[in-house]
Amino acid sequence: MEIKKIALITGASSGIGKETAIKLIEKGYVVYGAARRVDKMKDLEEKGVHVLSLDVTEEKSMQNCVDTIIEREKRIDILVNNAGYGFYGAVEDVPIDEARRQFEVNIFGLARLTQLVLPYMREQHYGKIINVSSMGGKMYTPFGSWYHATKHALEGFSDCLRLEVKPFGVDVIIVEPGGIKTEWGPIAAENLKKTSGKGAYSRTAVKAAEKTAELYRGSQLTDPKVIANTIYRAVSVNKPKRRYVKGYMAKPAIFMRKWFGDAFFDFVITRMA
Repeated sequence: MEIKKIALITGASSGIGKETAIKLIEKGYVVYGAARRVDKMKDLEEKGVHVLSLDVTEEKSMQNCVDTIIEREKRIDILVNNAGYGFYGAVEDVPIDEARRQFEVNIFGLARLTQLVLPYMREQHYGKIINVSSMGGKMYTPFGSWYHATKHALEGFSDCLRLEVKPFGVDVIIVEPGGIKTEWGPIAAENLKKTSGKGAYSRTAVKAAEKTAELYRGSQLTDPKVIANTIYRAVSVNKPKRRYVKGYMAKPAIFMRKWFGDAFFDFVITRMA
């Protein structure tokens, strides 16, 4: 009888994290869904997901999360680092404290949780770490400087980590979603208006926020279930890809950025934004 794999998913209260928890529980995994908003995960509990409180900016919270799983299950096989957010605004307008928080959540919290899980994966000589990046880790948009900086950092971090832990039987997999139909976009648009809706950048900032909000109200964006299915494929195969690119505009945007040069990409993305 095959032993069920133990998965920890961060940011499981909504969007990609929630759909991934549902997908893995349906496929027979033992799933721990972790997030700050525990009240938003009652539906996951009803499906059999073990719900944990987790704040990736708090050391004690991360320690308690990992310790709880190890105490119950004795191991962690899969870590899906999905928790993250985007705070948009002109570089001149975004407070440095907010920029630091963006890195605390999107990079340093992710890195610390990875540090806490890795000893158990090394000991069992098995593990899969899924880092949910973004097409924003390969390209850029106006007013997204701090968000893109965290995702570009995550790409480099993940590549280095992959080489370090491969000899211990641990895979590091990057998932680069495109535009996904979640609450991420409306929140980012609202933050952009609050941060740069007045002052020197207001004309272009308000226009960009309105376009973002309009896009997220429409039907073009990809359902988060698509990314959940992608993550499931990555954790269920013996030899996963190093990167999975999926979702609205992800492949064309990354292709254009890579092959057409900065001047062309600047022109296109400015017109779009």
